[in-house]
Amino acid sequence: MTTDFEDIPAIALDWHRSGKGAAIATVVKTWGSAPRPVGSLLAISGQAEIMGSVSGGCVEGAVVAEALEALEDGQPKLLTYGVSDDEAFAVGLACGGEIGILVEPVGPALPDALLADLVSARAARRPVAYVVDTENWARKLQGADAFPERFARDKSGYEEQRFVTIHNPPLRMAVIGGVHIAQHLLPMARAAGFAPVLIDPREAFASVDRFPETDLVHDWPDEALSAFAPDARSAVVTLTHDAKLDDPALQIALKSDAFYIGCLGSTRTHAKRVARLEEAGFTSDQIARLNAPVGLDIGAQSPAEIAISIMAEIVQALRQPK
Repeated sequence: MTTDFEDIPAIALDWHRSGKGAAIATVVKTWGSAPRPVGSLLAISGQAEIMGSVSGGCVEGAVVAEALEALEDGQPKLLTYGVSDDEAFAVGLACGGEIGILVEPVGPALPDALLADLVSARAARRPVAYVVDTENWARKLQGADAFPERFARDKSGYEEQRFVTIHNPPLRMAVIGGVHIAQHLLPMARAAGFAPVLIDPREAFASVDRFPETDLVHDWPDEALSAFAPDARSAVVTLTHDAKLDDPALQIALKSDAFYIGCLGSTRTHAKRVARLEEAGFTSDQIARLNAPVGLDIGAQSPAEIAISIMAEIVQALRQPK
């Protein structure tokens, strides 16, 4: 999947529909020290505008030139740049690295109707794979059940002669409680590719001064989390240590498809939490989804160390689902 939040397919579709023309370049293979992962996307307009990246700047100029040619003849291209190529040296590809790039002009090669379906799926936060057969150039979209391991690992790549680009919805995280741990956890979440939101009705806790560059929601946790609508690409962490705030959020989270739900508190605190949730009608299987005490057991003591343990457990739940 793309590794940033720019909607490259939507940008390319807009350029195409506006009459500018557009092509999409996709990293399909890397060897050695290639700077961008497989599945990275670059949109190129017929006016040489670009959005996204396939190499962090190393080969973009050469790819743009190839894309403009593809827009002229309407044919897709498979390109390879490496240290053995004079052109690769000229554009500055990292020493020891090679990169394979698929360039597809929208319309002649990549049907705009198919691209529109991809854009719609992404807008609806529906996981979808774009599959192109690089021998006969047949293309289609498939759901997450077609490539479960690739979706779980966010891993685009080849399946024999078919290249599969994984389009997972962006990762999100809802944190309940503007406490010290959250001050460390939220920047870590952003660094790991999550779009986090902090929920706390206590404005003194969830303030801009304490949480700069953070989406803050001061509604009651159950109302705020209902609006957040956790899905299979969402993590929920409760940190207030106050049942009046944590429990309403957990009741929403346990009814959702959130891939991770973590709760701060000791084993004894969690036992009381379990009793309250059972009284509220939740089953033992539902309650077993809770990660409590929250975080991997790394002996964490400070708020920053606890945040590290939480982030590590979230990544583990995402990349190594049980």
